[in-house]
Amino acid sequence: MPLSAPALKPANPNFSSGPCAKRPGWTVNVLANALVGRSHRAKPAKARIEKAIALTRELLDVPADYLIGIVPASDTGAVEMAMWSMLGARGVDMLAWESFGEGWVTDVQKQLKLDNVRVLKAPYGALPDLTAVNFDNDVVFTWNGTTSGVRVPNADWIPADRRGLTICDATSAAFAQNLDFAKLDVVTFSWQKALGGEAAHGVLILSPRAVERLESYKPAWPLPKIFRMTKGGKLMSDIFEGATINTVSMICIEDAVDAMEWGKQIGGLKAMQARADANFKVLNDWVATSAWAAFLARNPAERSNTSVCLVIKDPAITALSEEAQAAFAKAIVSRLDKAGVAYDIGGYRDAPTGLRIWAGSTVETSDLEALVPWLDYAFSAEKAALAKVAA
Repeated sequence: MPLSAPALKPANPNFSSGPCAKRPGWTVNVLANALVGRSHRAKPAKARIEKAIALTRELLDVPADYLIGIVPASDTGAVEMAMWSMLGARGVDMLAWESFGEGWVTDVQKQLKLDNVRVLKAPYGALPDLTAVNFDNDVVFTWNGTTSGVRVPNADWIPADRRGLTICDATSAAFAQNLDFAKLDVVTFSWQKALGGEAAHGVLILSPRAVERLESYKPAWPLPKIFRMTKGGKLMSDIFEGATINTVSMICIEDAVDAMEWGKQIGGLKAMQARADANFKVLNDWVATSAWAAFLARNPAERSNTSVCLVIKDPAITALSEEAQAAFAKAIVSRLDKAGVAYDIGGYRDAPTGLRIWAGSTVETSDLEALVPWLDYAFSAEKAALAKVAA
């Protein structure tokens, strides 16, 4: 492996898994016409919010009878709205195989304090047994584990005749992976992942079955204003027609519209997915020949094409203490950051020690191709430095 730095650097060193890289060609000038200083309820502003909803439906191919709303507090807010408003009507199966799924388990068990809860867990790098899910219950799961790089390969494990609702946190899967809406009753995501959008707002998509639950079931607990989607037992439909619950940032709206317009221009959902797949292939091909890097996700069919999580397999490093391994990985991250090659690629704080590289469609394949030699250089340089200290 090289002990001298490669000559070529990625043109865009932003490989963070959220907020993620802006779409190619983005400049702050795309926000020049954002309706700042205007009420989000003014006709022009509401029309722009409606545009964001329409583009979401078009790009993701959301069924016509599903509702789409822009809600507070990012993907987290969208998931919490669904759980606090819908859970408790029947038993719940919670699936967890990484940090965010674990967070939803904590909220259901310790905040909502539901009794009839089954938790199906798997360690980082694997999925729970999907055949064990009870679809007479409501089911809460992440489609793509952002912090583990493990995704469900498809929705074949979800029956069409399920009795419970499926609530899917799809924030790092939307626009990059095939979401089967017929199998999903609630879908949530945030713009700052696959669209490289700005933070603070979430997107909540509801099936007719989810709407029926909202109108037929009243939770035993009080709901904060920002979670309320019904009034007098009826859905507040204006939430899904551009009248947001609270004030939205028109800059964020404009940025999301720009990203989705770009997605349309390059060929729509299939083109966005193809870009993510091509990006993943660069990393997959490199890992296949790497002497020191491996995927955290053990099953190739379950490996994410967006949040690619890597571990270090070199025996000289794995023989170190966990603390020393973590320090070694951080040194690699720091070296690449200081060189202006890759920003924010450290593994998630709760995940096994390693690296995490965003490969969604807003990342250029050429930048990942330029990154790979730098990964090898940084590893070899830090290993040499470690050996020198040991000597």
